[in-house]
Amino acid sequence: MNVFRFAYPQLLWLLALLPLIAFLRGKRGPAPSLLFSSTSIARVIADSRKDKPGKIPFLLRLLSLALLILALARPQFGNTTTTIEASGIDILLAVDVSGSMEARDFTLDGNPVSRLEVVKAVVSRFIKERPNDRIGLVAFAGRPYLACPLSLDHDWLQKRLDTLKTGMIEDGTAFGSAIASGTNRLRGRKAKSRILILLTDGMNNAGKIAPLTAAEAAETLGIKVYTIGAGTRGEAPIPVVDQFGRKRLVRMRVDIDEDTLRRVAALTGAKYFRATDTRSLENIYREINKLEATTRKIKHFSMYRELFRYPVIAALLFLGFELVLTKKRLP
Repeated sequence: MNVFRFAYPQLLWLLALLPLIAFLRGKRGPAPSLLFSSTSIARVIADSRKDKPGKIPFLLRLLSLALLILALARPQFGNTTTTIEASGIDILLAVDVSGSMEARDFTLDGNPVSRLEVVKAVVSRFIKERPNDRIGLVAFAGRPYLACPLSLDHDWLQKRLDTLKTGMIEDGTAFGSAIASGTNRLRGRKAKSRILILLTDGMNNAGKIAPLTAAEAAETLGIKVYTIGAGTRGEAPIPVVDQFGRKRLVRMRVDIDEDTLRRVAALTGAKYFRATDTRSLENIYREINKLEATTRKIKHFSMYRELFRYPVIAALLFLGFELVLTKKRLP
């Protein structure tokens, strides 16, 4: 990246003195007067006019001084290169987008919102806190869907996360298939650590692969599967549309297969978490962030070319012009 800079930018404050110098010079006492015995003498002097420099020499001097100040500040032009190396940790985020994720038992900024909206907000912050990890995204309901492959392009990942919504996949909860899909995406990676973070609010009732079978495959490949059960205990308000097309909230029972989620995590050397509100969900991703610490490797190269000689040369030229003008005399 091309960059222009001053090595000593604090010296540029000296430029503020130049208007003050010009102001003080303009206040240098009253104009002198001469007495002539006859106006004819003054007329002779006035008729013998020759172009005089006036204020030009002073302006040239100010300009020269300004250029010398710029030179002292050492203008430089060059390029910088910053290389960020990947941490060696690959993370796949598996997010439930089944219809029950519309339940309004979580809050965001004090307002009740769907579980999915809160999950997206919390996951977004988690992604921002791990800029050097390759991260991918799998959405699942009745089947898994790869929303974003493993990538360091987190801007694209964030955009894909924003597109997640309920109803984008046939309904159901196939978190066994989601674990299998995530394991398949991670198995060919040569990362020092590979983890899958799966969040669901239900029981495995779809898909062709049992969660524990998928977990055994992950454990064999050295992939850790962190599991999160999201939702209040008991009942939760879920929006439904009645026969007249009106949307209303209906309280429905929440069923999360915590036992299976706990066994999946334990089998792969990870942990199971339960999020019953927004704060607990934030704490869970914060804890996972600490458990899977990442390192930041940055290489910074810079090379600059000094440009101070150019304002110095220009200042000398203007000083030369000033000397030429001030040496002119009346005959």
